[in-house]
Amino acid sequence: MSSDTTSGGETGTRSDAYVHRPGETDIGRDEPEPKGFGNRGWILVAVVALCFLVVPGAVYLVPSLPAEFGVPYLAAMLALPMLPAVLLGLVAVWSMTAATRGGD
Repeated sequence: MSSDTTSGGETGTRSDAYVHRPGETDIGRDEPEPKGFGNRGWILVAVVALCFLVVPGAVYLVPSLPAEFGVPYLAAMLALPMLPAVLLGLVAVWSMTAATRGGD
């Protein structure tokens, strides 16, 4: 047999009870909503475009380019995909750590 009581001994609802109001949140009331990607987001977009469009396009259109610099073909085809992957990973981590810290 439990009932909510106030400090005066009257039965009713408690004034400090949690009430869910859809659309309201206590998180970040003092901070404005972020708008857009910011500088770090656009740098990430540029690196994604470089990694998925420019580097594979260069390998497809000019496969003999690394041989002109003295790099064997097989080594170039193994290393060229690795460089954009490392760059993309580093930039993704850099942009996410800034986003979680509230940077930019």
